[in-house]
Amino acid sequence: MLPGMARKPRIAIVGPGRLGSALALALAGSGYQISEVIARSSRPSLRKAAALARRVRSRAVILSQAGLQCEIVWLCVPDRSIFSCARELAPLARWSGKVVFHSSGALTSDELDPLRERGAAVASLHPLMTFVSRSTPSLHSVPFGVEGEAAAVRLARRVVADLDGELFHVRSANKAAYHAWATLASPLLLATLVTAEQAARRAGISAASARRKMLPIARQTLANYAALGPAAAFSGPIIRGDAAIVRKHMSSFKDHPELREAYRALALVALRYLPARNREELKKALND
Repeated sequence: MLPGMARKPRIAIVGPGRLGSALALALAGSGYQISEVIARSSRPSLRKAAALARRVRSRAVILSQAGLQCEIVWLCVPDRSIFSCARELAPLARWSGKVVFHSSGALTSDELDPLRERGAAVASLHPLMTFVSRSTPSLHSVPFGVEGEAAAVRLARRVVADLDGELFHVRSANKAAYHAWATLASPLLLATLVTAEQAARRAGISAASARRKMLPIARQTLANYAALGPAAAFSGPIIRGDAAIVRKHMSSFKDHPELREAYRALALVALRYLPARNREELKKALND
């Protein structure tokens, strides 16, 4: 079947946003033909699709006029739109022999049931990467979480290997927990850094200055985490068991309850999962 094809399968990208653009560029760079970039009929969406299509030597079309002359259809639309998009695509082609991916981290391949029922092999295939405006990350060595039917998973393995990524399986029952993990690793990591900015303002340091000054310690912390693991990378008053310093920290946030609660929550996580001395005194300091 498809996974045994000698040539690389053609791929239609549905959704020219940040994720769809990054995937299309990476796939084209890995020798895949992007058969078409499919967009909604709004002017902004069509402009994005046309710009992306030019970059990957493809064509931009609106969804209702999609040709779907391809072996893979990859939906890169918001989670809330996946099922309705699949339903709109269903009558536009013969789906037997095609593979369809969606890229939601939280939702399962069941969102693609309108296409599965017409003969497509389906899977959710989620790159564990952040995609934001004005930045197109490399997908080199990026892990992709996959869940779905065997035929679609086999083809996903081939595509991810060609992208020089890493494929790993996620059970459908675990998709929400998987996506929560990804959320903690990136957007909520940023929330932690923004919390640190707010703490810096308490020390008379502007947010912009704090961002610049935090980068060396933040980068070294991540480097230590990668090279040594969390326990060996951990430092500061909690690992030393210095309850008096923790009390001072908590007191400095006494009129800023959000900072106080964020500090307390993260400190309690540290007490649960990281090395620390004087744990009971630290807990009392956090609860005073």
